[in-house]
Amino acid sequence: MRFCFLVLALLTASPVVAATPPQLLLDVARFRNEDIAVKGAVVELYATVPGQSLTYKRRAPKIFQAAASVTLEIIREDGSAAYQETITLKPPVLSDTSISLKNPVSFQKRIVLPDGKYTLRGQVRDQYRAGQNNVIEQPLLIESSGKTLALSDIVLLARPASKSPEQSNFARGGFSLTRTPGGHYGRGADRVFFYAELYNIKADQVVQLRYRLRLDADKKDALMTTVPIRGLAGQNTPVLGNLDMGKLPAGNYTLTVEARDTKNKVLFSHHTPLHRNTTDYAPAGVVAPR
Repeated sequence: MRFCFLVLALLTASPVVAATPPQLLLDVARFRNEDIAVKGAVVELYATVPGQSLTYKRRAPKIFQAAASVTLEIIREDGSAAYQETITLKPPVLSDTSISLKNPVSFQKRIVLPDGKYTLRGQVRDQYRAGQNNVIEQPLLIESSGKTLALSDIVLLARPASKSPEQSNFARGGFSLTRTPGGHYGRGADRVFFYAELYNIKADQVVQLRYRLRLDADKKDALMTTVPIRGLAGQNTPVLGNLDMGKLPAGNYTLTVEARDTKNKVLFSHHTPLHRNTTDYAPAGVVAPR
């Protein structure tokens, strides 16, 4: 009988090992600081750990759990930390780890930073697989926008932004935003949705924005459309866009949002990369940490 209990305990504790090291996707969006007395920006950090890269440990019959420890840091030029936080992310419990699609899990943080040059560093560690971690770094530049027409960073979405009174890190400008981690659009995701904010536009002023989507290897736009945006009184003007890429091939693309004046002079131009995959399905969104 003791032997049976020992076997059951070993089976319950045995992990289902991931084939790859843990992965970490970092998406960063910079928005204008509403406190005009302070030069800087509101930075949204969106960290995503794909479920396929984690080890699932059997907790009970037909119950498998994974967990990742994620450390996020923003380092100043002098090496000091402007921000540091460690969180534990746990994807939903699975009853069958043989399924190919395991949901990613995400964490979002909103931070106010003064102007300057920083380094964003992220580290992910698989809690159920010793020695498995991954560290990524990327530069982060904070520059206050002047008084001319300007656009925030572009946030890629998995679904259209929806009006919501929700007050959380996953909402902005009165809209609930479901981000696309790493700018990845899988099979079944045939439209690119995005959100941005237009600054220094007068109330009722109309600006013509041009949305362009181009395959990185091409010299011509695959998609292009012009959309009029009217300024709102007393608040930032949201830019809610979408493009139908259902007929486009797989590959790496660049989404560009630009504004031009009556003489066709470019007033601003913002770019963000995205990847279209027509083979693998991708979740419409991600699961918030519990």
